[in-house]
Amino acid sequence: MALQHYQPNSVLQQFNNEINRLFSRSFDDYPALANSGWVPAVDVHETEDAYRIEADVPGIKADDIEVTLEKGVLTLRGERKAEHDAEQQGTRHVERSYGAFVRRFSLPDTADADNIDAEVNNGVLRLTIKKKAESKPRRIEVKVNS
Repeated sequence: MALQHYQPNSVLQQFNNEINRLFSRSFDDYPALANSGWVPAVDVHETEDAYRIEADVPGIKADDIEVTLEKGVLTLRGERKAEHDAEQQGTRHVERSYGAFVRRFSLPDTADADNIDAEVNNGVLRLTIKKKAESKPRRIEVKVNS
């Protein structure tokens, strides 16, 4: 049996490694991403009590965003719709992307699947996933044996 050192950030490091592996591959390996008009940029943060995911979703209403959790995988799904009106008939150049997107995140075992909040404010989707109480570190008193 090998001795394993405690690494409190190992789950976050594994998540970071998966993200890096995703972006090191060609989009040809991920047809769903290659066909998508856009994918929102995402930041992932970890605090002592929770994980936070922030996704840039400008121009998308809260009703057009779907957040689901199934078997430890958090899925963000939505669509930014192109606005069509009479004034845009003469459009010559378009840089903004439109279309559906899907982002998936595997949650660590320390995440509390029953305690997730989601809100949209100023074009940013903020998800807060609380950690399970038993997963938080606690200090254990060391007593002197006399």
